[in-house]
Amino acid sequence: MVGQARAALNRSFSAQGIAQEVIYLRGDKTFERPYGTAWLLQLTSELREWQDVDAQRWLETLKPLEAAAVDQYLAWLPKLAYPIRLGTHNQTAFAFALALDWARSAGHAELQNLLEARIRAYYMADKACPLSYEPSGEDFLSPCLMEADLMRRVIPRDAYADWLRAFLPEIPQDGRAEWLSPGVVLDPTDGKLVHLDGVNLSRAWNLQAIAETLPSSDKRRAALLAAAATHSNSGLAAVSGEHYDGGHWLASFATYLTSRRWALDSTPH
Repeated sequence: MVGQARAALNRSFSAQGIAQEVIYLRGDKTFERPYGTAWLLQLTSELREWQDVDAQRWLETLKPLEAAAVDQYLAWLPKLAYPIRLGTHNQTAFAFALALDWARSAGHAELQNLLEARIRAYYMADKACPLSYEPSGEDFLSPCLMEADLMRRVIPRDAYADWLRAFLPEIPQDGRAEWLSPGVVLDPTDGKLVHLDGVNLSRAWNLQAIAETLPSSDKRRAALLAAAATHSNSGLAAVSGEHYDGGHWLASFATYLTSRRWALDSTPH
């Protein structure tokens, strides 16, 4: 299986194929912006960390596409007047989190500084996020929880607890999980409705990340971790190859959750 996987990646990461991807991305400034390009940067972040001959070769092949994605962000962010608060592909909080992690790990100061400035401008003053309105019927990202996960990356730990209290005042202190119910999928063959399995997985890593950023004495941690467990169990139970509608993408969310990629220390101290 490992040999088959490497062979498949060798076919996908060909210099000729990536060159065509670069042409397409540079020719359409909105293509895969910001969701797909965020995952691309996540991919190259992981390849940078992997001390493997094939991985380093794939990274070199992908670098022109990586550069095109970074240029897309650098051109777009100064012109983006408002954040995008959807629960689907265009959401900026999710993309900014992955892009900021990439910029810090890759040492790209220009994108890091721009992202940090825009994140603070868009989100720092937010209060009382309407978590009770979530999820929408086709969400795979939580607007409120993804923002809280993003903000731990730019707010110092000693100030984050107070920001979170104003932003999500309904987080209980009694350790119960029921304060946030997992999304329900009634038809796993519907490509839009199955998004709710994804919202359970992404909520799970959001909740864990938020809890682990808070001080160990914070009474909200237990409820956050309890809700994370119920969402994780629900989301992971839905990951299978039975239906293409969810099977072709839910594995990426499950991997991001279970590998704890979200836990890389990106929080300012």
